[in-house]
Amino acid sequence: MKLHLYFARKFFYAFGTVFAVFLGLLTLLDLVEQFRRFEGDALGFATALELALLAMPETLYSILPLVVILATLTLFLGLARTSEMVVTRAAGRSAIRALVAPGIGALLLGALAVTVFNPIVAATKVQYDLRSEQLDSGGRRVLSVSEEGLWLRQGNPDGQTVIRAERANPDGTVFYDVTFIGIDPTGTPVSRIEAERAELATGEWQMRSAKVWDLVGSTNPERDAQVLDTYSLASTLTRDQIRDSFGDPSAIPIWELPAFIASLDRAGFSARLHRVWLQMQLATPVFLLAMLLIGAAFTMRHTRFGRTGVMVLSALLLGLGVFFIRNFAQILGENGQIPVALAAWSPPVAAILLSLGLLFHLEDG
Repeated sequence: MKLHLYFARKFFYAFGTVFAVFLGLLTLLDLVEQFRRFEGDALGFATALELALLAMPETLYSILPLVVILATLTLFLGLARTSEMVVTRAAGRSAIRALVAPGIGALLLGALAVTVFNPIVAATKVQYDLRSEQLDSGGRRVLSVSEEGLWLRQGNPDGQTVIRAERANPDGTVFYDVTFIGIDPTGTPVSRIEAERAELATGEWQMRSAKVWDLVGSTNPERDAQVLDTYSLASTLTRDQIRDSFGDPSAIPIWELPAFIASLDRAGFSARLHRVWLQMQLATPVFLLAMLLIGAAFTMRHTRFGRTGVMVLSALLLGLGVFFIRNFAQILGENGQIPVALAAWSPPVAAILLSLGLLFHLEDG
């Protein structure tokens, strides 16, 4: 038991050291990136530092698997250099048993990252996007999905139009039971349009079975309302803008993601992107365990055998390969090329089986 606790303590110490190094480096790099991105906006140091600190959690979260494999290499190279692994084997402990404590530690780190760090990343990402929009003076998010349906906003020289629909088709170009409220620059509603169906075409909304109210030019809008079979309304929105307005799933805390997916389903949108992201997060502890096993498979050997540099490089290359295969599988899952569960769980499971095979070969050798 004491030996397990010793290995666990050494692993957490190695992880903390590597994590701290990346924390410092990424803070400096993000700081430089903020100055580069907003160079024409007279960005002060305090604002740049704030933006860098808000952007840093997302970057750290995305590279956690690489931090784990580097911590594993640091751990077992240190143990090999001090001959502690030789003593452990002489005491009758196999390599697999020596990995129990670090393995549990990797699973705990993954669980902590998903349940605690993920909501922090989501909150800081939202704040970073808001601050960036203020500095960029660019377009804000145009779409919001809730239990009451979906809401959009489009701007125009005469003000803006607020759009509400009960549901939509998966790509967000056709809305059903939709209402358009025209608002002038002073914030006063000037028109109201209700339609059974509205389709986004190039530069306009094409509606069917529409009813139009003039809220300013008529003393009795209901009496003067027009009922039309078809009606067109100019639009500045595009299909890409609507799709991008769903937001990055990483900006949604994992605790709120199932409810958000249900809201997308009710609104008629495809939630595949968010389902893949949810499963990827649930698989994070398993993936961190896989990275630990990959690192251990190449470094749980005495330094007197030589070729330490080759083994470290091999571990890093295999770890990076699995990391990018996982990202590629995520893309395939988001595009519907492979099932969601396969995209999220197959890379870490395959990596664990591969690394266990290498470890058993090491034990037999």
